[in-house]
Amino acid sequence: MSTRTIPMTDALYDYYLGSSLREPKILARLREATLAHPEASMQISPEQGQFMRFLVGLMGVKRAIEIGTYTGYSALSVALMLPEDGKLVACERREEFTRIGRPFWQEAGVEERIDLRIGRAVETLGAMIEAGEQGRFDFAFIDGDKKNYVAYYDLCMELIRPGGLIAIDNALWSGRLVDETLDDPASSAIRTLNVKIRDDARVDMSLLPIGDGLMLARKLP
Repeated sequence: MSTRTIPMTDALYDYYLGSSLREPKILARLREATLAHPEASMQISPEQGQFMRFLVGLMGVKRAIEIGTYTGYSALSVALMLPEDGKLVACERREEFTRIGRPFWQEAGVEERIDLRIGRAVETLGAMIEAGEQGRFDFAFIDGDKKNYVAYYDLCMELIRPGGLIAIDNALWSGRLVDETLDDPASSAIRTLNVKIRDDARVDMSLLPIGDGLMLARKLP
């Protein structure tokens, strides 16, 4: 029995991927294409993409939201698991990022499932609420600018149905959150959101040490 999460050494991480990763070739190619980008560190890990596909399939997700699409790896991960009539609303502020991934979406045959909306995600989500889309989504993935994390969570809580799931990336922020002297806007926002979700009686929650930390919050019925 282990009393704490096992440390992930480089050798163990290699074994972990070699023993468990099932990454479709189209996703692997997009991940490789993203590595050449100057901001490649924003890419989620392949095991996190696999876990998200697992969640989307497990839940039978039909309508999903993504905040922070970057080059489109996470969007493709989700879209591959949606039914043919499923839809992912993908929010991204910088269109040049998505130009890398869109050919891969098309090649995978899921481009029609991804409703890419360029602009500020707060405004996009607010417009969706004004249009009466509250409670119509099964799943949301938050991976946008960190200073707006609390706002994104609150907006997604309105859009997600009871029983739906919100997944938030970078919840452990590369271990920097334990440095109490670090009070930049991004770090402060992540700390605030982690505590907010921990104390939010509207959700069940679990914080997983996968990738850079993945917070899961399931909206209670």
